[in-house]
Amino acid sequence: MRRLSSHDAIVIGAGPAGTSVALTLARRGWAVAIVEKSAFPRRKVCGEYISASNISLLDRLEVGGFWRANAGPEIHRVGFFSGETCVEAPMPAAKYEAPAKEGFGRALGRDVLDPLLLQAARSAGAEIFQPCRVVAIDRDGDIQAVRIQARDENSGDESVILRAPVIVAAHGSWDPGPLPSQLEKTNSPWDLLGFKAYFTGSSLAPDLMPLLVFPGGYGGMVLADHGRLSISCCIRRDMLARLRRNYGSGHDGQQDRHVTAADALLRHLMASCRGVRDTLDGARLEGPWLAAGPIRPGMRACYDRDIFRVGNAAGESHPIIAEGISMALQSGWLLATELVRAPSGRAGREAAGRRYQATWRGLFSTRIYAAAAIARIVLGPAAGPVLMGAAVRNFPQVLTLGAHLSGKTRPVPGLQ
Repeated sequence: MRRLSSHDAIVIGAGPAGTSVALTLARRGWAVAIVEKSAFPRRKVCGEYISASNISLLDRLEVGGFWRANAGPEIHRVGFFSGETCVEAPMPAAKYEAPAKEGFGRALGRDVLDPLLLQAARSAGAEIFQPCRVVAIDRDGDIQAVRIQARDENSGDESVILRAPVIVAAHGSWDPGPLPSQLEKTNSPWDLLGFKAYFTGSSLAPDLMPLLVFPGGYGGMVLADHGRLSISCCIRRDMLARLRRNYGSGHDGQQDRHVTAADALLRHLMASCRGVRDTLDGARLEGPWLAAGPIRPGMRACYDRDIFRVGNAAGESHPIIAEGISMALQSGWLLATELVRAPSGRAGREAAGRRYQATWRGLFSTRIYAAAAIARIVLGPAAGPVLMGAAVRNFPQVLTLGAHLSGKTRPVPGLQ
């Protein structure tokens, strides 16, 4: 059975990027539908740090008060853990709202943040289809027809056709598929795979967020809500395969097939970073490790034939700079502000798409290039991380400079 539903915009994905654009459009009087494949709450492979440059945006989205009340402690220091090196430096403050106000970033779990934003979008009038998956997008004149199916096995084969002139792809880049908004699936030994876990009872200083550098990968740690230590890492596929072989080899030469990817990664982290060993000494794993990827760093087309991309679908930096949620929230806001002031019709949408892409690249390109440069050093020959560690030990202020270059103090256009 099918039923039809018409809207002004259809948003595919209910992460921070999708709900940011949907919430903003709905509050401007647009009829918005959000299609999300997963049931909430759910955990995600994500660093979960939100820079202070987003405080004004969170307030504009009317979730700033909840964020202040529930997120983890303010991060006043940025650190560097690699080998025996443990260095820290001040985290730069970001100005927001009035010039006299300054703030620092904090971390909030995606299992808390995403339902919060989605509920705000629902309260603003957005229609939510969850858990549902998009199975086709077809053009019908000046309108796009999106066919979705419920993922609830009790719903049978019921499908819904959503119709709107504007489609917003907010499904990330880790979900390849045949839709015109999705990327093709690739597989390479050099792929970076993402991992995430929570620990309780750690000894990480509440105001410190260290960068973790280890052979074949990088990561970060931060205290999020409810005292949870959020640790997220990226590691090369070939290095992970090697670690699993090495840790799985017994004294008799037999392979231990019970060494999971997460087990191998954690052993590698503990062996490679004194700071990680000290932080996790006596800590307890809360829930299972999560894995996803490969990540797809780089910039992509923000607009193509009435499909607009936000978040990682539009482009992403290496997570080494911890700006993923910031870029997601801000890209959704940028797109919504362009769409609401665009004239109706395809010509107006195309003009909005061009302006959005120009603004997106002006805001995010520096941090994408900076993250790529740092990642090349970290993931390259062993001499690179060694030289980086020496530079950080002798000049800790480069950590503060790196936080500036990553966009952590840059205001969001249109909010000042």
